Amino acid sequence: MSWGTELWDQFDNLEKHTQWGLDFLDKYAKFVKERLEIEQNYAKQLRNLVKKFCPKRSSKEEEPRFTSCIAFYNILNELNDYAGQREVVAEEIGHRVYAEIMKYSYELKAERKSHLQEGRRAQQYLEMCMKQMDSSKKKFERECREAEKAQQTYERLDNDANATKSDVEKAKQQLNLRTHMADESKNEYAAQLQNYNAEQHKHFYIVIPQVYKHLQEMDERRTVKLSECYKGFADAERKVIPIISKCLEGMVQAAKSVDERRDSQIVVDCFKSGFEPPGDYPFEDYSQHIYRTVSDGTISTPKPEVTRIDPKITMGKAKGKLWLFGKKPKTSSPPCSPGGVYGCTRPYYNMSDRDSGSAVLGKQRGASLRGLKRAWSLRMGPALEDFSHLPPEQRRKKLQQRIDELNRELQKEIDQKEALNKMKDVYEKSPQMGDPSSLQPKIAETMSNIEKLRTEIQKNEAWLSEVEGKVSQRSERRHSAEANHLVAQGRESPEGSYTEDANQEGRIQTQPPVHTEFDDEFDDDDPLPAIGHCKAIYPFDGNNEGTLAMKEGEVMYIIEEDKGDGWTRARRQNGEEGYVPTSYIDVTLEKNSKGS
Repeated sequence: MSWGTELWDQFDNLEKHTQWGLDFLDKYAKFVKERLEIEQNYAKQLRNLVKKFCPKRSSKEEEPRFTSCIAFYNILNELNDYAGQREVVAEEIGHRVYAEIMKYSYELKAERKSHLQEGRRAQQYLEMCMKQMDSSKKKFERECREAEKAQQTYERLDNDANATKSDVEKAKQQLNLRTHMADESKNEYAAQLQNYNAEQHKHFYIVIPQVYKHLQEMDERRTVKLSECYKGFADAERKVIPIISKCLEGMVQAAKSVDERRDSQIVVDCFKSGFEPPGDYPFEDYSQHIYRTVSDGTISTPKPEVTRIDPKITMGKAKGKLWLFGKKPKTSSPPCSPGGVYGCTRPYYNMSDRDSGSAVLGKQRGASLRGLKRAWSLRMGPALEDFSHLPPEQRRKKLQQRIDELNRELQKEIDQKEALNKMKDVYEKSPQMGDPSSLQPKIAETMSNIEKLRTEIQKNEAWLSEVEGKVSQRSERRHSAEANHLVAQGRESPEGSYTEDANQEGRIQTQPPVHTEFDDEFDDDDPLPAIGHCKAIYPFDGNNEGTLAMKEGEVMYIIEEDKGDGWTRARRQNGEEGYVPTSYIDVTLEKNSKGS
């Protein structure tokens, strides 16, 4: 099966077919180019997607800790690798397929043009031979007609009696000339005919079959090249399938690494405060105020003798008592001078003076509160260093992390000191290598850093021991509070207030109301109206003057907002007032709220 023998007369069709083959090759090259662009855009979009959802880690604290987050970021890494493999596919297609097709198409076009030109030249030469043969044929035909006319003229003159001899001789010579010319034309025509036949045979059996054979080989090579490109197109993606499979397998492994129990434990470790749940609220019997008021305003039988209040008991706990119906009637005691604590100047006992029984005078209200806030601001200043602003469990974790970091830094400094000492020994043994005294400043600096780090570690370990001690004692205090809850009624004072100190509870006896010389001193003006309420998030000791102790979960009234110094003025339901840290409470302000 050869185009030269089977399609010897289909030059035009073969020209069209080879042109279609080149057009098809260009069409496939365009397809490969568009597929290449799709792969590149796909890889770019995947990388942009990964970049969009990857975390921006500005510090170690923002690093993911939950297994679900870690698994997701591992999937993003695998997807990024998958995008890289798509880029490899695009690059492989670009180099092995598209570039080869474009180069081969250019070569085929030049080869096809050469073969077609050779075929056209052979066809033009055959046509030229045919024209020569046709020209000689027409000349031979023309000479034969002229010779035939000359013969007829000679015969007519030869038979004519009136014709002269010269005319007959002239006609005879003309006949011989035309006959000779006809013979020459015949020979030339025969030669041209023989030559044309030979060229035609050569054209259709040698030249054209050779040209068509080249065209056929070119077209077959084009087909083979397309087949190779098809295979290379598939191989470009098949080569990355193992790596893509590993990426997908990595995604599956990341999904299997998700541990819900571990994530739950991380949440506990992250947010555990270390506080104990709040205890039960004690019952507060407000009916005692009613009975006492009624008994004060009526004549009744003499009250039984009661035990006297120990003068050592802190009187600050009674300063916030409130009467149910307005202010208590004043006695004949001299009025308080304005400007003292809570509106008057009066003696009160400080907790530090409780045992000695000495009284101190309160200062003016504004100066006292400002001084108190400044003092507590100074006290709360180093909270950022010892993490005292955090709940116990979180504080313990932060301190432990800092101790670990300091220990690592200390180990580095110790290693550096040892290295410097070894280098110093080498310099002392071999002075030509260096001056030992040049290392002394660096050694001194390293020793100073070691001492600083050790001091810092001891300080943080002390804070850690303090936190761990408080956490261990918290459960004991809770059990003690639950035991004391059974005798909560015995802790209630005649005015309905409660004492917080367990030692004081042992010295206070349940007794009817007793008017002492200090009653009028503690009769304040109308209490400030409540502007909201708050709930204690953390317990607060309230050991300093002007502060109010509170338990976790305790609900109190807000009578003065935080002025920007970190303190809020609050009031218990029993009327006791004081300042509490704003960060320890959950505040809810109410526009139309009134005091208790």
